[in-house]
Amino acid sequence: MILVDLNQVMISNLMGQLYSSKTNEVDEDLLRHMVLNGIRSYRNKFSEEYGELVICCDDTNNWRKDSFPYYKAHRKTNRDESDLDWPNIFNCLNNIRDELKEFFPYKHIRVNRCEADDIIGTICHTEGVALGDGKEKILVLSGDKDFIQLQIYANVSQYDPVRKRMIKHKDPAQYLLEHIAKGDRGDGIPNALSADDTFVSGGRQKPMRAKRLEEIMEAVGNTDYSLHEWAAEYQRNEILVDLINTPDELQEQILEQFEVDPGGRDGLFNYFVKKRLNNLIENISEF
Repeated sequence: MILVDLNQVMISNLMGQLYSSKTNEVDEDLLRHMVLNGIRSYRNKFSEEYGELVICCDDTNNWRKDSFPYYKAHRKTNRDESDLDWPNIFNCLNNIRDELKEFFPYKHIRVNRCEADDIIGTICHTEGVALGDGKEKILVLSGDKDFIQLQIYANVSQYDPVRKRMIKHKDPAQYLLEHIAKGDRGDGIPNALSADDTFVSGGRQKPMRAKRLEEIMEAVGNTDYSLHEWAAEYQRNEILVDLINTPDELQEQILEQFEVDPGGRDGLFNYFVKKRLNNLIENISEF
């Protein structure tokens, strides 16, 4: 199966459109064409080896904010300060997302309070195998390095659609531990030496030097580290970063949707005509 991180695919196309047009105005028709043509090209490139697409979508009000209110908090601030019309952009993106569900013959998963990360992580942790025997190959279609942790399974690979290259890591288990310790600035998660509100308060992280990181990795791997002064912050990050920690009830909902058969292709031609996707109609069999 090909697990598509839909939001990343759409945002990369959006930014490409805005850059090439040198304007802040979003052309929904052009964006739709770009996203669909990208999906077509990924399917052509990978379906023979990996199988069919599974569209994995972000939802709002992510569960991580229950334990860490500052999760991705800076992104709203950045949008508010931006010249882009984000309400209109989200409307366009949501329209395309909903059309993919209604008209296209792919599994489509969107669960309340989950990100695509949770969906992809849950499926990989369920379908992944250590030796690569007896399970179908899985391709994660995303450049997000959070998914490197899933390469612990022999049947899981990752492709970055923006840089157009495979992402591989020689030790994904170690990568996960280091990622937890270092945090993730892009998601507003400080390193394990820093306070929860480091980024939103405008403060600076305590430096995570190589020697300090090595000490933390040794403690995490070999001892009960709960008495270390950084233990609470490390555990905070572990909940947020390790995709095995998606709450059980949400994993159950993800897997329920994963088992639902996708719709057919009956409405696809009429949809292409209605949306004036003339350049794609001749390739409609590739969807």
